Amino acid sequence: MKRRFAALLVPALLVLAGCTATAAPERAATGPDRAPRPSPFADCATLADPPGTAPAPTGSVTPSGPAAPTGSAGAGDSGGTGSSPAPAGGGGSLLPELVLSCFTGGAPVTLRDIQGPAVINVWASWCPPCRQELPAFQRLSVRAAGQLQVIGVNSRDSRDGAQAIGEDFGIRFPVLFDQGEALQRELRRTAVPLTLLVDAQGRVRHTDTSGALDDARLAELVRRHLGLAVPA
Repeated sequence: MKRRFAALLVPALLVLAGCTATAAPERAATGPDRAPRPSPFADCATLADPPGTAPAPTGSVTPSGPAAPTGSAGAGDSGGTGSSPAPAGGGGSLLPELVLSCFTGGAPVTLRDIQGPAVINVWASWCPPCRQELPAFQRLSVRAAGQLQVIGVNSRDSRDGAQAIGEDFGIRFPVLFDQGEALQRELRRTAVPLTLLVDAQGRVRHTDTSGALDDARLAELVRRHLGLAVPA
């Protein structure tokens, strides 16, 4: 009986050994020692420089005067469900005192050091509306080059998931990494996508949570709250 039990046990042990042997290379291939893929996103080193430092492409964007003061037609209009008007007094609130890492590495970025005007989009790869609107933000970054910074904040996401979306959709603007949702907690917002329009003084003039934004809606928000005319 003992011999028969041992004979049955040996093949089972061999099967287990085979599973471990085939699984080990897979873990090694996806482990921390693998070479990382090049990031599709831009470096964050220039976020503390004014957008006008680099010349804007001809016809990309032209100023249309300062943003309308609060209380004027359109200045504090939410423009859709889930949008927040600029605070009374026309000043807006400064960006939170947060330091976030850049997706591409390098020095961390202090949000209050970001030079506006800027459009900051909080997104995640698992969020369908985020994926829907990201190409529009990429187009905005090209059309408004030299006058406006477009910045992504990847929230509560995996690096692999965010990188895959950036590669698939051709996202090239700088992206900060906020796995712990620090920015959303500071803003007391839980949903994504979330878009902030920040003026040249670093104040948030408008917060939008109305859902996926398209080219026309983005151009209208930038014109209304930042005073810049961007081709839609």
